[in-house]
Amino acid sequence: MAAPTKEETALITKAYVFAEKAHEGLKRYSGEPFFIHVFATAKKLAEFGMGAKAIAAGLLHDVIEDTKATREEVESEFGEEILSLVDGVTKLGKLKYRGLKRHTESLRKLFVAIAKDIRVLIIKLTDRLHNMQTLQHVPLHKQRRIAEETLEVYAPLAYRLGMRTLNRELEDLAFPYVYPKEYKQVQELLRAQQQSKETQHHLEKVRKSLQKELAKEGMRNVKTESRIKGLYSLYKKLLRKNMDMENIHDISALRVVVPTVADCYKALGVIHGMWRPLPGRIKDYIAFPKPNGYQSIHTTIFTGDGGIVEIQIRSEQMHREAEYGIASHLSYKEGEGNGGKNVITSNLVWIASLLSYRSWFQSAKEDKPTDTSQGATIPPWLTDLAEAHGDTMEPQEFLEGLRADFFEHRIFVFTPKGDVVDLPLNSSPIDFAYAIHSDIGDHVAGAKVNGKLIALDTKLKNGDIVEIQTKNSSHPTTKWLEFAKTEMAKRKIRTALGERGR
Repeated sequence: MAAPTKEETALITKAYVFAEKAHEGLKRYSGEPFFIHVFATAKKLAEFGMGAKAIAAGLLHDVIEDTKATREEVESEFGEEILSLVDGVTKLGKLKYRGLKRHTESLRKLFVAIAKDIRVLIIKLTDRLHNMQTLQHVPLHKQRRIAEETLEVYAPLAYRLGMRTLNRELEDLAFPYVYPKEYKQVQELLRAQQQSKETQHHLEKVRKSLQKELAKEGMRNVKTESRIKGLYSLYKKLLRKNMDMENIHDISALRVVVPTVADCYKALGVIHGMWRPLPGRIKDYIAFPKPNGYQSIHTTIFTGDGGIVEIQIRSEQMHREAEYGIASHLSYKEGEGNGGKNVITSNLVWIASLLSYRSWFQSAKEDKPTDTSQGATIPPWLTDLAEAHGDTMEPQEFLEGLRADFFEHRIFVFTPKGDVVDLPLNSSPIDFAYAIHSDIGDHVAGAKVNGKLIALDTKLKNGDIVEIQTKNSSHPTTKWLEFAKTEMAKRKIRTALGERGR
């Protein structure tokens, strides 16, 4: 990461002094100076590698709402762009998780803010993180509401943006407030599992053996570390595995970070030369990245002494992207020959289209991709949110659609060409077809999964290769509404049925 320029340092220092003075005398529920909160927010933004303007906005994000500072002062001192960021975060902060209609409106405003500038969301996420870290000081009647909103909205958003570190922290901080009994249960299960298998001792033994073998193969610039699965992530997986810890093999895992992509595959060869892999447990997310950009190779091995260990292999760049997600791709080096616009790396150029809400929302309504100057399109899940933004939808329908399509557990299936399609758990070939394009969905005649013909109500599984067969004479039927899992597919089916008068 490049060192900040003198101009950037001066901007952040100026924002620091302005915010410290504006918040002088104000206290949080904990009794600490309020300025500690905005400083923690800005510090986390800096850790994510965000630019000077985003960090300055982090320092200033509460001055308009909570101090005597005015919009005019902020604009005069720091410019229109920083004011826009502060405004965006301030507006989101005014919408609380109180009742269905308020929650729905909050989500709608959030997605509009994302569309205008993705930095607003990242500032809001870091703001929420520090609020969750100090939630014990908030009055009891507010704690659950804030934690629920974090678990249902902000943690999933962090995950979908690839910000896994932030996602894990938000989930684990909210978990005990939303599900206190389940939190204690998972804690006890994890404690018993680690004690019975001496997990950390076993992991350390495997790590040292692997480090030595990699060094023998000339791979010396390698970092190895162990990681424990987040408690809430473990809880969600336990629910899918009938609360049986014996069916979960990635509670503890080894992470191997190497310089290059070629080194990832070389390390995989070394690992499989030392230990036998579990069949069906090798996942190559480098060749087939997850839709949120996550890349890594996962393999689960028998260690020969009765143990089973998952090992994750990734390059240094992949590791940073896995931890910080979209923040690792955003660079706001204003005034460096880019006209003040965002600099975005090639594999996430779709973010550029988010900077124009009007074209984004219009393209979603017309069911066609939005082109950027680089020729990329926005990801389907963001288009789905744009469609869900319609003000004519009832609050209950809006929330149910978001929960089913966006906040639930996801699966990743493939087109025959190897493109990844991100769908909710229990999706059918009908959902898959509509996720590709409305015209394909409207003319589904049959489907193949992994080369075999299957019924249209079949539930797709992670890693399936799905091929849709179409005919011009085929059209949606009311039965398809029972097959579809996603609200997007159901809306498209209802529209088609209405147009055909059925």
